[in-house]
Amino acid sequence: MPERLREAVRRTVRDAGLSSGPPLRPTRRARQFDALVALALGIATVYYGIDNVGNVVVRELAPGVVRLEPRPSGLGGLVLMVSLAAVASGALALRRRYPLAVLCVVTAATLATPQNVLRLTFYAFVIAVYSAAVHSPYRVATLVGLPVSVALVGTSGNSVTPIVPNEYIVLLILVPMAVAAVGLRTWKLRTDEGRARLLALEREQAEALRRAVEHERARIARELHDVVTHNVSVMIIQAGAARKIMETSPGQAGEALLAVEAGGRAAMTELRHVMGLLTMADEGEGTDAGADPSGTAAVPAPQPGLDQLETLIARVRDAGLPVDLTVTGPPRPLPPGLELAAYRVVQEALTNTVKHASGATAAVTVAYGPERLRVEVTDTGGRPGAPAGSGRGLIGLRERLAVYGGTLNTGRRLTGGYRVEALIPLEAP
Repeated sequence: MPERLREAVRRTVRDAGLSSGPPLRPTRRARQFDALVALALGIATVYYGIDNVGNVVVRELAPGVVRLEPRPSGLGGLVLMVSLAAVASGALALRRRYPLAVLCVVTAATLATPQNVLRLTFYAFVIAVYSAAVHSPYRVATLVGLPVSVALVGTSGNSVTPIVPNEYIVLLILVPMAVAAVGLRTWKLRTDEGRARLLALEREQAEALRRAVEHERARIARELHDVVTHNVSVMIIQAGAARKIMETSPGQAGEALLAVEAGGRAAMTELRHVMGLLTMADEGEGTDAGADPSGTAAVPAPQPGLDQLETLIARVRDAGLPVDLTVTGPPRPLPPGLELAAYRVVQEALTNTVKHASGATAAVTVAYGPERLRVEVTDTGGRPGAPAGSGRGLIGLRERLAVYGGTLNTGRRLTGGYRVEALIPLEAP
């Protein structure tokens, strides 16, 4: 048992020097406030000390029983009281930066103060106790030092009141104050920690969102690059064919040149959309598929469009998801990049349904309007407990539709399930 006690004492002494957090760095306004408090209290207590030099206090202990208590007198008494008041009050200017040291200094000054002029240092002692409880980063040392200081000050005088002894008055005042100060500090620390964690989480989420947007923009730009490359490659083939048959078949050459013109217009339209995106971070990854070194044009595979929705839906049905497709309005030729954006909306929505709505059924609606194209994908909702998605796919769809001035509306349906709707404005034919 003695060995355990010694070990506990050693551990307590070791932990007393450990800080529970970084030392407080008071702001300029806080330092100015503390200096003002120290100055105001110092002026008041010094004036009290000067005003009471040589006074005699008459205390009535009982009816007809009085006691005379002379206060310090002479030059020595004046110097003592002024010094104690100045030291105790002046130390408060550092109460936030060195709270435990200030508590020790003020406690010593309070113990050295005569009991009949305790006002010289008592108010400074109250503030020092509060400051140590709230601002000290050394929690073990504070929890040990506070009771010791309060006990020393509370038991240092003589009882002169028969109802409530003086040694208990200090305890009755300071103990609740110390408890309240410790609780306030704990609440403040937890609030600061919670606010710091919340800010860090918000920064992480903002950074993750930024990276996701950049990744999606780069992917969209690469796909639009492929669309432009396909159109340019077709133009090269058509122009080469027109050059070869220009003299023998002028009519066919004219048709080929018209095809070159149409392809050039489509390529320029897609280039405008590509320039609307941010420059890709990995710009060097793209390949120029216009022509090979030998001069023979190589036509890359075109990106998917609305004409391949049936194939996409068939694959999804094979994966076990029943899907209905409805097309309204007269279909008409659209820019390849716009068709690619509409195709990706259907692809992403059905992929999310397969992943996160197991057991559901889905419906795809493509509506050609005079001024806009509407693409809607709905599902009936799956079994409970399905994993939630990261939301990056929807971020990519919004970025893709924004290239063409389109909007994306998503959300849960009142009848159950999920709904994804894309509205894309169309240029006049």
